[in-house]
Amino acid sequence: MSQRTPRTKAPTDPRITALRRFAISITVFTIVGHLFLGFEQAYLTPVAGVLTAYAVNLVLETLDAWTHGHPPRYLGSVSAFVNFLLPAHIAGLACAMLLYGNESLWPTVFAATVASASKYLIRVRGNGAPRHMLNPSNLGISVTLLCFSWVSIAPPYQFTEYVRGPLDWLIPVAVLVSGTMLNAKLTRRMPLILGWVGGFLLQAVIRALFFHDSLASMLLVMSGVAFILYTNYMITDPGTTPRRPRYQVVFGLATALTYGALVIAHVAFGLFFALTIVCTVRLLWTVVSGRRPLARPQSAPQPAHVPADTQPAVAAAS
Repeated sequence: MSQRTPRTKAPTDPRITALRRFAISITVFTIVGHLFLGFEQAYLTPVAGVLTAYAVNLVLETLDAWTHGHPPRYLGSVSAFVNFLLPAHIAGLACAMLLYGNESLWPTVFAATVASASKYLIRVRGNGAPRHMLNPSNLGISVTLLCFSWVSIAPPYQFTEYVRGPLDWLIPVAVLVSGTMLNAKLTRRMPLILGWVGGFLLQAVIRALFFHDSLASMLLVMSGVAFILYTNYMITDPGTTPRRPRYQVVFGLATALTYGALVIAHVAFGLFFALTIVCTVRLLWTVVSGRRPLARPQSAPQPAHVPADTQPAVAAAS
């Protein structure tokens, strides 16, 4: 009588695990934020952002697959469909959480559209495969702020506006711990975080010494929920940041110093613009150094169950 060989469960791709955990986290945070924390946007804003991101990603993926002769990545199973929509879900909620367009939903719709479309329209060959290099959510927010002067960033105080007492410090600690664990175990972006935080401290000291800014005020920013969210979830997007630790440190340091230069130049919303600038410079360097923009090759389409981008990048930087 033959014994059956026990089935072994295939290991889950860490990128998928990171996406799932972040999608759950940002969904819960959005719901809790609107009901209890003090989010300023209308209740329909995250719905509009998510549905827009879903629609744009599905349409562009269908067109891209048809153009290059391979099946869309969302086909194959329910799991493949859900995994494909995870980055869109995160980008839609990120744009909805961070932008404030008064009564209008169109800024969020516009930002989600730009974020989703950029992944298909702006790609270069890197490590032998075409990929996008501009942080989608951050790019959507930056373009929206540039195009519509009446649109602003959601106020940083909204993340703890309605809480008092111990919750004022428990919420930042919880976000810090969960984000650090995510980046240490799954995204492997701790060197980038160290470069970013170290660079932020450096630009604060430089501004205090040479431009007479308040060092205490600049360091106090680092204790807020907005800065912690930006540090753990926006700047650390694995799909648009370097893999090698030393390059991660350079990327984080460059973003911080660019932010400091923008502040000195009196440019508002410096956190978002700084990341966009650094990502753009990295993209241009990739092109100039010998790689040319290229669409996904026909001979080696990505598996349906692994999304092309890994967008744990939200953020709440304000």
